[in-house]
Amino acid sequence: MIREYIKAAMKNAHYEIIEDEEPYYGEITELKGIWAKGKTLEECRVNLSENLEG
Repeated sequence: MIREYIKAAMKNAHYEIIEDEEPYYGEITELKGIWAKGKTLEECRVNLSENLEG
């Protein structure tokens, strides 16, 4: 059940490139406080998913 929720929420994720050591930034705007950064887009996605799960 939680996996379906995470999968659905990740479909609403928004990503952008910022000026930082970890330039990929992602957030789920509908869920306040759920965001992540990463050195690659895939790392950012994994981090975002983990933050959502936590």
